[in-house]
Amino acid sequence: MMRLFSRRPPVYPGEDVADADTLHLDGQRKRAIETGRTRLIVTGAMFTLAFAVIAGRMVDVTMVKGANVQHARGPKALELAIERADLVDRNGVLLATSLPSVSLYAHPHEIVDRAEASQKIAKVLPDLNLADLQAKLQGDRAFVYLRRNLTPRQEYEVNALGIPGLYFEKGEKRIYPQSELMAHVVGLTDLDNKGIAGVEKTFEKELKARREPLRLSLDVRVQTILHTELARTMADFHALGATGMIMDVRTGELIAMVSLPDFNPNNLASATPEAMFNRATLGVYEMGSTFKLFNTAAALDSGVATVNSVYDVTHPIHVARFEITDYHPENHPMTVAEILKESSNIGSAKMALDLGIDRQKAFLTRMGLLRPAAVELPEVGSPLVPNPWREINSMTIAYGHGMAVTPLHMMTGVSALVNGGDFHPATILKRDDAEPVPSQRVIKAETSKTMRQLMRLVVSEGTGEKADVPGYEVGGKTGTAEKNGAGGYRHKSLLSSFIATFPVSDPRYVILAMIDEPQGNKQSFGFATAGWTAAPAVGRVIAQIGPLLGISPLSSPEPVNKAKQRMAQNASLKTTQHKGIALAETE
Repeated sequence: MMRLFSRRPPVYPGEDVADADTLHLDGQRKRAIETGRTRLIVTGAMFTLAFAVIAGRMVDVTMVKGANVQHARGPKALELAIERADLVDRNGVLLATSLPSVSLYAHPHEIVDRAEASQKIAKVLPDLNLADLQAKLQGDRAFVYLRRNLTPRQEYEVNALGIPGLYFEKGEKRIYPQSELMAHVVGLTDLDNKGIAGVEKTFEKELKARREPLRLSLDVRVQTILHTELARTMADFHALGATGMIMDVRTGELIAMVSLPDFNPNNLASATPEAMFNRATLGVYEMGSTFKLFNTAAALDSGVATVNSVYDVTHPIHVARFEITDYHPENHPMTVAEILKESSNIGSAKMALDLGIDRQKAFLTRMGLLRPAAVELPEVGSPLVPNPWREINSMTIAYGHGMAVTPLHMMTGVSALVNGGDFHPATILKRDDAEPVPSQRVIKAETSKTMRQLMRLVVSEGTGEKADVPGYEVGGKTGTAEKNGAGGYRHKSLLSSFIATFPVSDPRYVILAMIDEPQGNKQSFGFATAGWTAAPAVGRVIAQIGPLLGISPLSSPEPVNKAKQRMAQNASLKTTQHKGIALAETE
């Protein structure tokens, strides 16, 4: 049997039993206090450790892993998952971006006093029409948007109203920092942030899938210069519109694309159908004498003519009731070089007869002129070609009538004429340096060299002399076509264009300017042909973008051409009237 021992301390001789009991109780209290203190310290240490672990985890999630997500998905991923990627130009300049936004919507059936609520909301958001607001809230719809893209202050003030049934929807708003400058290329999104035009529409899925910016081939600096000069020309000649482009002939990259009038993509309500129409890629036009470049190249490349081949241009060509004449007849036989320089319709038509319909169609097909141009935009026009394609069509097409193409067709075709003979599809996306450029040989290198020399002749001695820029070897071709309308061509409605390349000794860029219905002024002696309207604009653009794009002028520039006196004389001639078919060609 176990013996029980008392925990009571022993009583020593002379010690009172009561005192011993008191000492015993005091010892128990002290031990209890020490035990509680120890437990508190241990518990505190455990809480401290737990909070340290939680804090460490928060640092790991927000900083370390957040940084990894930001590195993998772009700078916005850490703060907000933006739905659409940015658009930037070839140098990284921002063209389109998305900002977080808040939209106000309502469940009308949850609002007790809808009339009162309408008045309160209208006071906070004065841009809303009170009647429209009341109509929305009084309707039977279970859900209705009241206002998109509120500012933080507006959100706060609406929220402070304390009206049940009002809610806020988080979203994003597309912003275009360059405003009208890039409107037709970049395009825009609708209220639901869905692309409805331009790059925004073409790359709708990709922009939502990617986080890094989509880099375009356009250069904001060059675009600004082209836009400014075209707008100046429109104003000077009271034109209805204008378009222009600049292309890298080695890659097919479009460095600039302008269509006027334009629109502000930040304000969808102001974007009229006329302003949103992209003349550069969607409009199809009879291009007039600029088309003679293709006719000449086809004759030279096929071997049916050389630059020294002579054609009799002294008499008009009669086909049935139609008559083909020249704007300023030379009344003597002309070589192929002279036909292009002097822009002879008769000579061009006779060259087309020698070429033949089949070879003409085959050549134009190789140059991409009989199919829609390939570019990453939804707004692309299809060429208008004759059907059936008869001999008279072949002759008028030779000088740019009876067939309509987009200005972009002209750009890609002329680029192939001057770059050595390689056709590159146009692109508005910046190509990587290591990326192979799609290419197809369409003419001989020797033909390309000859065409460059002939284009230089047009500028140095012909109708394009106002586009000449000392040191930059500009070559080009003018074209002034009468616009087609009800009942035939309209003799006073001109489409004046000039297409050029520079420098012709080693072409880098092709540039086009087209002015819609310019009106003559005092400086142009009352004339509105391409030599007085589009050509000077191109010259001003080249003078500014040449140094910007790293093209140094020749150390010994060519002398200024000596054809100014003849140019002034030619300008005094009046548009020749034709019977049957209006030739619509003035230079």
